[in-house]
Amino acid sequence: MSFIFITVTVMLIISLVLYNKFSKTAEESAFLNTQQIVEQVQFNLENYIKGMADTFEVVDAKIAKSRGIPSDKLTEQLETIASTREDIVSINLFAADGELITGLQNAGMRKNTRLIEQSWFKSALDNPNHLSFSLPHIQNLFKDPYRWVVSMSKGVTIEHGGKWEDAVLLVDVNFKTLDDVFRTVSLGKKGYVYIIDDSAGNIVYHPQQQLIYIGLKYENVEQALKFSYGKYMDVSEGEPRLNVVRTVNNIGWKIIGVSYMDEMITTRKEISTFMIWLLVIVLIFILLISSFMSARISKPIKRLKKSMEMVEKGHFDTYIHVRGADEVEQLSRRFNLMVSRVRELMDQNIHEQEIKRKNELEVLQSQINPHFLYNTLNSVVRMVGNGKNEEVVTTITSLSKFFRISLSKGKNIITIADEIEHIRNYLIIQKMRYKDKFDYDIEVDEEVLPYKTLKLILQPFVENSLYHGIEYMVDEGHIHISARKIGDKIQLQVQDNGVGMSEETLKNIMIGSVKSDKGSGVGLRNVHERIQLYFGVDYGVKVESELEEGTIVKIWIPAILEDE
Repeated sequence: MSFIFITVTVMLIISLVLYNKFSKTAEESAFLNTQQIVEQVQFNLENYIKGMADTFEVVDAKIAKSRGIPSDKLTEQLETIASTREDIVSINLFAADGELITGLQNAGMRKNTRLIEQSWFKSALDNPNHLSFSLPHIQNLFKDPYRWVVSMSKGVTIEHGGKWEDAVLLVDVNFKTLDDVFRTVSLGKKGYVYIIDDSAGNIVYHPQQQLIYIGLKYENVEQALKFSYGKYMDVSEGEPRLNVVRTVNNIGWKIIGVSYMDEMITTRKEISTFMIWLLVIVLIFILLISSFMSARISKPIKRLKKSMEMVEKGHFDTYIHVRGADEVEQLSRRFNLMVSRVRELMDQNIHEQEIKRKNELEVLQSQINPHFLYNTLNSVVRMVGNGKNEEVVTTITSLSKFFRISLSKGKNIITIADEIEHIRNYLIIQKMRYKDKFDYDIEVDEEVLPYKTLKLILQPFVENSLYHGIEYMVDEGHIHISARKIGDKIQLQVQDNGVGMSEETLKNIMIGSVKSDKGSGVGLRNVHERIQLYFGVDYGVKVESELEEGTIVKIWIPAILEDE
């Protein structure tokens, strides 16, 4: 009964979570679908408007270049332009007093049009060189046929009758082209797209425009005018609708996509029905198998418990094999794998501790290198004999600081500042010995100085640069040492311009088969293993080298502060 109760509770919770998730996903999908369709309409409309404007500019340019308007040449050019677009209804040029100067149209001009009183005409004269788009309207300037058009108008200056005059260029484009495009757009079974202007909310296009004109349908354009880009819920017609608004650039028309929420609710009902049936089937199945499975599981679990108690007492060579329900048998196999893995980890831990002790011993032995100490003291003796007292003081001081940091009171972890100071003293000593054989520079970001590092990880690579890279060069060598923080890691780098090494040599060094008899004895592989033993496999040493070009050693360690 406990098993059934828990299972039913979990199933109910999962069903509610899945239902809410699926419902939310359905709503988001509906919104994204509406948004994508509206944005596609916006894109298509902007491209169409741009094409119309480009055509208008071509006409404007032809008229601006013409002299003695009207002319047959200009008429021929306008006819050529009109032939490139099937949606151009007319192209006309009017004088400031409303007189038709020239143009292309299929019928004569109507009387009493009150052309100069129309708003677009006045706006064109008051704002010359500004292209304006009108709302869709019936073309009423000319006699039949009366077409539904969008007008583009602009105030221009022309040479007419031997003098320059203000005029108005008017191009009418058949709105049916846009209407055909918009009518193919649908959002669900009932959703649609309509367009308004941004000044007064006048409807530019609506699939049910006739119903709006006679008052049988209403659109809440006041709410849409508040948005240039966004979405809102509307219940003005008594049912909730999702409205997505986008604004068409340049002309300021707003495209509103309308999706009905009841269609989304239908999707919710389908999901809820599916979840209910799924829950019923699962519960029936659970009721049938729960009593059978509980009996089969309880007995083998007791046997498994006894075997596990032996492992608990330290008998890791115990092999468990319990037959029973699939889950119990799988548990026994997994437990066997776990015990085997524990044995492997114990052996691995012993091996790693041995390697760590061996590496620490090598580092300890390298802290006082007799060969290096002998060469340094020998150099001091020569300097004393030559009376170079200042250099003697510098060398002895650097040597004492070098060994003080090397010992570090037995600590393996020191600050990067100490490690840089250690390698600086080492380079000062070597510089005294080698004179003009090489120079060096150290570039360290201030922020990395307090971070922690293993000690003696730079010296082996500087020694390699000196003994194997620069010592055999004819020209002066150079060693560049840098330290910087990259993300949550510290990169220490040693770069030289020495003789470099081949790819095979580099590979042998990495596997530890090549070891210097001149250096500290702490090889590249030793440093790499120490870093990985202390900080993990994500850190270590990377070496890049090319013959006759030099070597770059990059040491990666974690960014750890003392108080961490």
